[in-house]
Amino acid sequence: MKKKHLLSVVLMSVLGTGVLAGCGNSDASADEAIVLRYAYASNSQPVIDSMKEFGRLIEEKTDGEVVVEYFPDGQLGSETELIELTQTGGIDFTKVSGSALESFSKDYSIFGVPYIFDSEEHFYSVMEDPEIMDGIYNSTAELGFVGLTYYDSGQRSFYMTDGPINTPEDLKGKKIRVMQSETAIKMVELLGGSAVPMGSSEVYTSLQSNLIDGAENNEFVLYTAGHGGVAKYYSYDAHTRVPDVVIMNDAVKERLSDDQYEAVLEAAEESTVYEKSVFKAAVEKEKETAVAEYGIVFNEVDIAPFQAAVEPLHEQFKNNATYSELYNMIRAHADAE
Repeated sequence: MKKKHLLSVVLMSVLGTGVLAGCGNSDASADEAIVLRYAYASNSQPVIDSMKEFGRLIEEKTDGEVVVEYFPDGQLGSETELIELTQTGGIDFTKVSGSALESFSKDYSIFGVPYIFDSEEHFYSVMEDPEIMDGIYNSTAELGFVGLTYYDSGQRSFYMTDGPINTPEDLKGKKIRVMQSETAIKMVELLGGSAVPMGSSEVYTSLQSNLIDGAENNEFVLYTAGHGGVAKYYSYDAHTRVPDVVIMNDAVKERLSDDQYEAVLEAAEESTVYEKSVFKAAVEKEKETAVAEYGIVFNEVDIAPFQAAVEPLHEQFKNNATYSELYNMIRAHADAE
């Protein structure tokens, strides 16, 4: 009932704008813009700016015939709820973590395999290989939505309330928040911790109340999300690079002309180029601010023991008939560097 009610709220909000989904086929005047709805949860500034750039580019490329209306900061629900709204057509676009898509397509779980990427360059080469990504993006087509593009979400490492993580032994007995991802849960368990799946909105209070001892994410949780106020130790084990993924309701294409739809595809690709150009500088600014405001302590770690501990996950994917081809294609990019 909660999700049905949420969808009703979304549709009422859209109706309130005076623009119906599919208005391109209505009796509205020819110069009335087609409005596409984009909802997203809380995000770092470079990702927010990139989503806005996507909309700006669409409007520019279509001479104002298509515009994007935004519903920011989780006002329409969590990432899972936003995926479901995109699936049903309640909204046209959302941007979510690749891990949030695992329950809709198992293909996305490949990104949760720790250390599957050797470097940032390896990550980029995979994400920009259509032979790999077209299949993943289209794996949800039968569910009513497809992937459109990706944004760099950086590396994910552990951050803790009571001291740094230097070896897997430091995680033993620790309760660690993870995304609602089977792969992430298994990773923490292999490292000796106790995985606690929960939504991002619950993490701060859970850290503050000692319900959990730490979590894992990129640097933007420290100041932008405020978690550095209660968890001051950030340890660079850099276990995963999970992309953010922009998804689109499959019916969007039916509402647009061929030229307008091509403009959406071009805008998506160009917004990714933009995001990559601003992401690294934003990470450095986040770190500086986190140190200045919260006294965050960053430490580098030897990742070899972490890699050894999670090797069973690699074997699981490498030897699984469903994932072996995809796993080997991703690893082949590392060998080609």
